[in-house]
Amino acid sequence: MSDHAPRTLVVKEVVKETGDAHSLVFEGPAMPYRPGQFLTLRIPSDREPTARCYSLSSSPDVDDLLKVTIKRTVDGYGSNWVCDNIEAGTTVEVLPPAGHFTPRDLGADLLLFAGGSGITPVMSIVKSALKRGRGRLVLVYANRDDSSVIFAAELAELSRRHPGRLVLLHWLESVQGLPSAEQLAELVRPHVDGREAFICGPGPFMDAVKVALAELGVPRPLVHVEKFVSLSGTTWGAPVEVVDDGGPSSTVHVELDGDATELSWPQQSKLLDLLLAKGLDAPYSCRQGDCSACACKLLEGEVTMINNNVLEKQDLDEGWILACQSLPVSDLVKVSYDA
Repeated sequence: MSDHAPRTLVVKEVVKETGDAHSLVFEGPAMPYRPGQFLTLRIPSDREPTARCYSLSSSPDVDDLLKVTIKRTVDGYGSNWVCDNIEAGTTVEVLPPAGHFTPRDLGADLLLFAGGSGITPVMSIVKSALKRGRGRLVLVYANRDDSSVIFAAELAELSRRHPGRLVLLHWLESVQGLPSAEQLAELVRPHVDGREAFICGPGPFMDAVKVALAELGVPRPLVHVEKFVSLSGTTWGAPVEVVDDGGPSSTVHVELDGDATELSWPQQSKLLDLLLAKGLDAPYSCRQGDCSACACKLLEGEVTMINNNVLEKQDLDEGWILACQSLPVSDLVKVSYDA
């Protein structure tokens, strides 16, 4: 089986975290992952199967089983279907863990921001960093009120067990109002000292955090944002379309899992489709430009992307591209999944 092929997992337990957030604990084939990554779940539909990306709240360094945490969203088809229908014993088809929202060094000091269900990947990072490293963590967690704080007891226990390493700062809209960039900057000013920052939550919250960090002079390469866009179609069964009509082709050098491959790349074909058609086990999830699972680094040459809803300007400036949306522009392109 391909490392990136769909797997079937069995739900061992459904944990009601809050009134509108459930965790699914899976048993099934072991899959390696990094703290901060996500799973893509196949969600049944009356029209066609669809896919949704949900972050792992489990830690590969602490937890034996995979766990994703899902919060209902207004008119959210996937989240509402999961919370209404999945129970212990339900089988779920998933794609292997993916994503790049993970620290380079789990032993470093980290600055973490979560809003609402954005705590999910951040929780995974916190648990791994406390287990494996010796760094100091500052977590700002914003919620509507006390009842909407996911993992409240677990976070309190981690803070109690690691008083010198985990600073937990709760922000409740019911008490303090919506956090502004200025308020967030003042809150974390004593803790900005060259740390990497990780942000996940609603768009306005993440925008406020980014402004706050910019005001505090945190370099943009140290700021990592996890953003999902609701997928409009299905990952499963999407055809591989390599368009080779005899027209212009480029040459692509690909570094993947320690191997180097050179291929002729028809200029009307997406990079991911080409790699999959040639039997390379390239990672992917949504195949729509709405997640970062297929991201690779452009080392040489030029490409154009048909769609991009997740990579920000700094990511693009650093050379990151989405293989599922990339077409070649230059005659020679070099990319790496190992960078």
